[in-house]
Amino acid sequence: MRYYLDAEFNGFGGALIALALAPEDGSAPFYAALDCPDPTPWVATHVLPVLGTTPVTREALGSALATFLAGDPDPVVIADWPEDIAHAAMALIARPGYRHPVARITFELCDAPGFDAASASAVPHNALADAIALREFMLSHS
Repeated sequence: MRYYLDAEFNGFGGALIALALAPEDGSAPFYAALDCPDPTPWVATHVLPVLGTTPVTREALGSALATFLAGDPDPVVIADWPEDIAHAAMALIARPGYRHPVARITFELCDAPGFDAASASAVPHNALADAIALREFMLSHS
């Protein structure tokens, strides 16, 4: 199945704050967040107020992500921004030399001309709402 990805992070190249996958079939999404102890001013103003979930540990996020994908033998994760893919892939690393158990995963960077998460999302800068907006945009333009 295809999953549409969005991630929020603490500024360009910054630490992961939230990660969401919106399944193509509209089934229950994945959404988890991490603590952000030293947010940039923009993140403090725009991302943290709309987080909408209690932060978990990095280990818990990675484990939950692997569990979420476990029932799918060939998940395809689609994002419109490369850094979202990097954060999702890094979330699957459990510790040095070990990863959370995902047998197979494909990441795809899509070209989404005209898509603007800030205007298309029901809750701009919330990873879950932004992932759902990306899914809706891509499905309506395929």
